[in-house]
Amino acid sequence: MSDWVYGLHAVEKLLKQGGQGVCRLVMGRGRLNTRQQKLQQLAQKQGITVDFADRRFFERFEGVHQGVVAELAKSASPRFTETDLPELIGSVEQPLIVFLDEVQDPHNLGAILRTCDATGAQAIVIPKHQSVGVTPVVRKVASGAAETIPVIAVNNLARAMEAAKEAGLWLVGLAGETDTVLFQQDLTGPVGLVLGAEGKGLRRLTREQCDFICALPMVGSVESLNVSVAAGVALYETLRQRRYA
Repeated sequence: MSDWVYGLHAVEKLLKQGGQGVCRLVMGRGRLNTRQQKLQQLAQKQGITVDFADRRFFERFEGVHQGVVAELAKSASPRFTETDLPELIGSVEQPLIVFLDEVQDPHNLGAILRTCDATGAQAIVIPKHQSVGVTPVVRKVASGAAETIPVIAVNNLARAMEAAKEAGLWLVGLAGETDTVLFQQDLTGPVGLVLGAEGKGLRRLTREQCDFICALPMVGSVESLNVSVAAGVALYETLRQRRYA
């Protein structure tokens, strides 16, 4: 079985990372533009088969594919299970794990993956049910980060969080109902950032597993941020404290 990565930027980043796991590159029939030609040449240099297809083939992909699709073997993605989480936490000096509580929009998960890669997070943990998985849309939005950041799907998020704490992680949940601002929280140690679903926020059991609850300051008229934006703020504040404070 295989997955798909599509769009010029996402495929380009994947190939520049070495193209590991890419079975073939499929491009639209007809004249290729300069960027498409460079992708074709890069794929061929890496020994990747390049095929050409008509418009009907590309209609299966949601969103903008730009006439470029990479077929990716499922085994090429970083694979970890719930039992690997303690070892993953212990593998680095300052582990940073993101826990997402029933996030369902593939664009949000893709954006969070991309920011995790940029800020040095080790993994994202999601519940198996009521959450989006790593779909082709997620891969496209992630622009290659779905191939570098493990997404660990667990049966019970609260139990996974408890196991993470036993492995040494301090869990910081983001929610609006607190006077503690995230920028006041020490994020320099082993940290798990916990974010809730679009519109619903953190569920009760998820919230109860958090060691700290922090809010992002809101000085305007809106009550909350999109979950991917909130994750970006939290991840970069963690990076700032660890490297630039």
